[in-house]
Amino acid sequence: MLQAALKAAVCAAVMLSAASAAAAPDKPTAPVAQSQDGASADGRDRHVTIRNRTGWTMLSFYASDASTDDWEEDILGEDVLENRQNVRINIDDGSGACEYDFKAEFTNGEELTRFGVNVCEVSEYIFTR
Repeated sequence: MLQAALKAAVCAAVMLSAASAAAAPDKPTAPVAQSQDGASADGRDRHVTIRNRTGWTMLSFYASDASTDDWEEDILGEDVLENRQNVRINIDDGSGACEYDFKAEFTNGEELTRFGVNVCEVSEYIFTR
């Protein structure tokens, strides 16, 4: 139940952040708090600004705990991330994990996958070709 609530909060945050990014694509968007005090259960910050610098429009973005073989649901939902836009999201899924795999799918059919991104240590991740 907590994981479903987290996913709903992340989806809502992505939609709000994507709208902000469209208005000012090169400026970071406001952070999205997971809990009332803005910290995860273990106090580690797992907010990451995803920057699309591929030249393509990102249709979907997935972030899954690196210890699993399955991709979680598309964080962007119905939104897209245009080239040169940014979105700040909370990757925290409540598991306590720091290592996540990222996958992005683009309008031209390209798919970029990055493995073992430590979201406890990075505050931004730039997708390039």
